[in-house]
Amino acid sequence: MKKLFLMGRSEAGKTSLTQALKGEELHYIKTQYTNTDDDTIDSPGEYAESKHFSVGLACFSFEADVVAIVQAADEPYNLFGPGGRSFILRPYIGIITKVDSPYANVPMVRLWMENAGCERIFEVNNVTREGVDELLAYLEEDLPKLSMEEAKLKQSFGLNDWDPLPEK
Repeated sequence: MKKLFLMGRSEAGKTSLTQALKGEELHYIKTQYTNTDDDTIDSPGEYAESKHFSVGLACFSFEADVVAIVQAADEPYNLFGPGGRSFILRPYIGIITKVDSPYANVPMVRLWMENAGCERIFEVNNVTREGVDELLAYLEEDLPKLSMEEAKLKQSFGLNDWDPLPEK
């Protein structure tokens, strides 16, 4: 399974998502420091909310196979602008949580994630586990295996390992 790095503001549902992915019963825990295990890295929301701590996000992204922006569907603003992807050299996905909130605006959050450069976007409900299986299936897909020649060819086009080669 790919190692998933979760970043987003406080109360977005990152820790609950890690519990849902493991099939655990949900219980509130305030993330005080970056927690890492075999397949997830859960960062405190304060890292995404402060320019002083945000450099930590870049550092932790190198330890993961996939980087995910986590945003609640009822969030009133977006932390991740169009240039946020520039420092991340991993597949970059979006995860929209709290899709059942009466204040949810899923199309707006989806647009924010598309503008931030997310390659795929998943909608999940950590409580009912709706959408969690789809996310797990994505995480269980094999990472591309490249020979040195294939990697050099992709680099010559300015592509990442997971990007397809251009058509001739």
